[in-house]
Amino acid sequence: MSSFQIVALMVVAYIMLIAAVSVIARKAGATSEGFVRGGRVFPAAVIGLFMASEVVGTSASIGTAQGAYADGISAAWNLGALGIGFIVFAVLFAKRFKQLDEVTISGALERAYGAGVRRAASVTMIASLLLVATAAYVSGGAMISTLLGIDAGWAVVIVGVLSSVYVVIGGMRSVIYTNLINVIVKVVGIVVVAVSAYFAAGGYEGIQVSLPSRMLDWDGVGWNQMGAWLVAGGGAMFATQYVVQAMTAVDDEGKARNAGLYTSLVLIPYGVLAAFIGVCAAVVHPDIDSLQALPSMVVDLSPFLQGVAVTGLIASVFGLISALTIGSSTLLLKDFYQPYFNTSGDERKAVRFARLATLGCGLIPVAAALFASDVLGVTFLAKALRASLAVFVVLMFYRPSYGSRQGALVSLCLSLPAVVGWYLAGDPFGIDNAYIAILTPLLVMTIAQLSGRGAKASTPIAHTPEPAAAVSAAGSFREGRARTR
Repeated sequence: MSSFQIVALMVVAYIMLIAAVSVIARKAGATSEGFVRGGRVFPAAVIGLFMASEVVGTSASIGTAQGAYADGISAAWNLGALGIGFIVFAVLFAKRFKQLDEVTISGALERAYGAGVRRAASVTMIASLLLVATAAYVSGGAMISTLLGIDAGWAVVIVGVLSSVYVVIGGMRSVIYTNLINVIVKVVGIVVVAVSAYFAAGGYEGIQVSLPSRMLDWDGVGWNQMGAWLVAGGGAMFATQYVVQAMTAVDDEGKARNAGLYTSLVLIPYGVLAAFIGVCAAVVHPDIDSLQALPSMVVDLSPFLQGVAVTGLIASVFGLISALTIGSSTLLLKDFYQPYFNTSGDERKAVRFARLATLGCGLIPVAAALFASDVLGVTFLAKALRASLAVFVVLMFYRPSYGSRQGALVSLCLSLPAVVGWYLAGDPFGIDNAYIAILTPLLVMTIAQLSGRGAKASTPIAHTPEPAAAVSAAGSFREGRARTR
C-alpha cells in the first residue's frame, strides 16, 4: 500500500468509529434537554478529558506550532494559559457554577444581571465560538490540504460537513463520548510528531546551533504577550459556554472541581509539545509558511506514523468543532428560539431547531475560513471576547454589589465592537485587545458604581442548606402536600 492509502485508511477508520458512536448515542438527543445536556451524569475524569479535547483543536495545535516557528518555545504559553485558567476555574468557580446548574453562561449571568444581559452575553459568546470555529477550519483545511494533497477550500468544506453532521446525530452525549476518543488520538499523535521532530532537528544540540537563543527562551514572546494570553486565555475558560455546559454533566460540586483540574493536566504538556514541534520545524524547514510548521513535520514521518499523526490532527478539528457547534446551538435554543418562537414549549420543534442550529453553526464559519489566515490571532480574539464575560463571572460570584445591572448591559454592548475594532486596528500603542476586553467592562462598571445609579445585581446563588436540613425540609414538604390531599 502507498503512503497515501495507509493514511487514508486510518482516517476513514477513525471517522467510521466516531460515526458509530454518534449513532449509538442518538437516543439521548430525542429531547431538547437530552440534546444539550447529554441525558445523564458522567465521572469527573470523563468530563475533564472531554473539556481538554474541546480546547485542543487544530487552531491550538497548528496555531501554537505556527507561533513557535516564529517566536520560539514561549508560544507554549498560549495553551499553558488555558491550563492555568482551568486551575483557577476549578478552585474558584466550578463549585459555584455547579450550584447554579445552568446549561448556558448567559443563563448564569441572568441570575445576577437580568434578561437584557443574558441576550447580550449570548450574542458575545456565539460570536466568540464562531470565530474559534473559523480558525479551526483554517488550520484544519491547511493541514488536510498539505497532508492529503487536496484543495484547501475543499478541505475546509469537507471538515465542516463531517464535523457538524455527527453532532447533529447524537447531540451532547455523542460529543462527550467521541471527544474521549479524540483526546486519546490527539495526545498520541502530538507525541509521535514531537519525538520525530526532535530527532529530525538533530536533537537539542542541533536546535541550539541552528536557531537564535531567543527561540528557546520561555519569555521570548515578551511579557506583554504572555500577560495577554493569561488574561484572555485563562480568563476565557471560566466564561466559556461549553465549559459551563459540561459542568451540568457531573453530579456534584467536588466532581466539577476535579474535572477542571484533570483538564489542566492535559493542556499544559500538550502546549509544550506543540510549541516544540514548531521550533523543530524552524530548524528542519526554515523557509516555509509558518502555518505549515506542524503539517510539514507530519509529512516527514513514515506512512504508519503519518497516519497516526494525521488522524490525531483531524480528531483535533472534530473535537473542537463539535464543542463549538453544540455550545452555539444551545445558546440559540435557550436564549432566542424558546422564549420568542416556541413559547408553548413544543418539544418536537425544540429538538428540530437544536439540530438545525447545530448544523448551521458548523457550516457558517466555513465561508469565513476561506478568507482568514492568522489562526492564532483569530483564536486569541475569540478568547478576548470571552474575557469580557469573565469580568462579570468574577463580579457576580464575589462582588455582585459592584456596578449595576444597567452598567453590565452597557458594558457588554460596548465590549464586542471595542475589542473587534481594536483588533482590526492592529492593537494600537502596543496594547493587546485582551486588555481592552477586560478594561471596557471594568471602566463602565466603575462609573456605574461611583455614580450610584441603577439597580444592583442579585446574588446568583442562594444559601444552600446542609444535607440533613435539606432532607428534613424535603420531607416536611412532602408531608404537607399529603395532608392537603
